[in-house]
Formats: sequence, structure tokens, C-alpha cells
Amino acid sequence: MSTRARILEVAAQLVAESPDGDISTRAVCEAAQVGAPALYRHFGDKAGLLSAVVDHGFDAYLATKRERGVTTDPVEDLRNGWDSHVEFALRNPNLYRLMNSPAMRTPPAAADEAHRILTRDLERAAAQGKLRMAPETAAQMIMSSTTGVALMLVSRPAVFPDAGVSERVRDAVHAAVFTPDAHASKPVDTEVPSTAARLSALLRQSQGSGLSTAESALMTEWLDRVSNAERRTD
Repeated sequence: MSTRARILEVAAQLVAESPDGDISTRAVCEAAQVGAPALYRHFGDKAGLLSAVVDHGFDAYLATKRERGVTTDPVEDLRNGWDSHVEFALRNPNLYRLMNSPAMRTPPAAADEAHRILTRDLERAAAQGKLRMAPETAAQMIMSSTTGVALMLVSRPAVFPDAGVSERVRDAVHAAVFTPDAHASKPVDTEVPSTAARLSALLRQSQGSGLSTAESALMTEWLDRVSNAERRTD
């Protein structure tokens, strides 16, 4: 094992075992049996070390998403994705809080990949006519909701003792994001945004829409505006 890998492994272990998730570079050096110059040479400073720890942990989580593959039901994939996200947070509370700490100078590189995976599944749902809005908007809603629930569960366990709240929030958010069951009667107010979101997703996937680049961009903007339009609840 390289010196960098040993320092990273030790730091991750200390973060997991810390009462509050904080660690000192001195403790890391002692546990890894390296001098401070070696740590600073590989990571720059404590913030750089913690950033590497976060990327390492997040990458391990994403490995499971990369391996799972996709099914023919993107909505089910998204349900499972929500649950696995929250499970990861509950298994790694200190790391998860660190991942989402405003003290981090730069967001984890793996966070962008997680967002791409989420958006990809939502684009599949839109192409099947199952999404009420543009995939990008739905991704923002789902990611912020999932992260918020996970953070509350790991940071405020006395206030949120029931992990089942995650499923209830998930179902509420998904009800707002996805269309009703295909067998249920759907009012026009739901069908129009859903159809716009589906057409927008299909146009992005199409290589021969017959539109110029400018026309395609304008059409996508219009469709996204329709798919994100406020819907009446009466």
C-alpha cells in the first residue's frame, strides 16, 4: 500500500470513529506512522486531506450504483436509489455530514457523478411519459430532498428517531415528480407537462429531429417551460 493510500485509509477510519467527525493531522500521522511533511506533500493541508476522504467514501458508495445496472423501470430504479443513498448516510454518519459540510472548500468530485446518474434515470422516466416536469428540475427536487432527509436522520436522531420518515418523504416527492399510475384517470393539467417533459427527453436523445441547433435549443426551452409550469390542484 502506498503512503498516500495508507494516510487516506487511516484518516477515513479516524473520521468514522470520531465522536463528532473531526480529526487532527497529528493523530492521522501517528496512526499512519508517517511524518507531517508526508501528509502535507500528498494532501496539502487538513482541508485537502478531508476532501480526499470524502471523495474516497463517496466513490465507494457510487461503485454500487455503477455496478447495479438499469432495469426497464426507471421509477423503481429511482426509488432504490433514494433508499441506498439514505442507507449509506446512516451507515456512515460522520462521513456523510462531512460530505455536505459548508466548510468543504470544494464539493466532492463524485457528487457530480451522483447527480448525472440521477438525471439519467429521470431522463429515462421522461422518455416513458412518467415525469411531470423537466428531468433537471426533478433531479434538483429529489437530490435536495434526499440529502435533507439523510442529514436530519444522522444529525438529529432525537428529533428524527424513525428512519421510516425517509420513505414517507420519498413517496411524497415522487408523487410530485412522477405522473399518477397509468391506470388512474389523469387530468389534462397533468398530461400536458408530462407530455412536454417526454418530448423534451426524446428530442435530446434523437439524432435526427429535423431541427437546426438553434431551433432545437429553442424547442427544448419551450418544452421545459411547459413541463415546469404550475399545475392547478382543483
